[in-house]
Amino acid sequence: MMIKVLLVDDEELVRFGLRAVLDAQPDMEVVGEAADGAEALGLVRSLNPDVVLMDVRMPDMDGLTATRTILRNCDPAPKILVVTTFENDDYVYEALRAGADGFLLKRARPAEMVHAVRLAAAGESLLFPAAIRGLAAGRGSSAAAESMARAGLTEREAEVLRLMARGFSNTEIAGQLYLGVQTVKTHVSSVLAKLGARDRTQAVIAAYESGFVTPT
Repeated sequence: MMIKVLLVDDEELVRFGLRAVLDAQPDMEVVGEAADGAEALGLVRSLNPDVVLMDVRMPDMDGLTATRTILRNCDPAPKILVVTTFENDDYVYEALRAGADGFLLKRARPAEMVHAVRLAAAGESLLFPAAIRGLAAGRGSSAAAESMARAGLTEREAEVLRLMARGFSNTEIAGQLYLGVQTVKTHVSSVLAKLGARDRTQAVIAAYESGFVTPT
């Protein structure tokens, strides 16, 4: 299956570099480019990309606002990977909370970018555990803790969520818990449903903000 990618960055040179890397892949095609979030919204509607690489800091409409707007107004919505220079940027955390599926650092190697796009297209969030821990530090709340308590996760679901928070894939979780991958997928789906989370990223953020998983 060909993965259709939309690039959103106000720097033309950055877009050029990303296009060169992604278009060189046999299963990827850059279908469009946008220089700001407002332009991106229109292109998402007209081009129906599978994955959007979204810069965070842009003039007119930044990546955070664009992410919220796209996810609220586009159905089906594409997977969104935030592309940033600084992994501890508050904009990144808010974009993840808004529904972005993960983030990439602009200094990432080409192979890492390609892998990230493939993961996102397959429905697996791209998480950097250490960075997520840093971003989540000090953001806990009693409301989040109460929400987690009400979710009523089973013991197995709780184990799965803790491993998700460490950045493990379904296959890696299956190996850790001696379960089949399909069984893990079932547990992940149940965790997301109970937490009211759009995806793995949202579930992991909820785990940290509630204190269920503690940044260390």
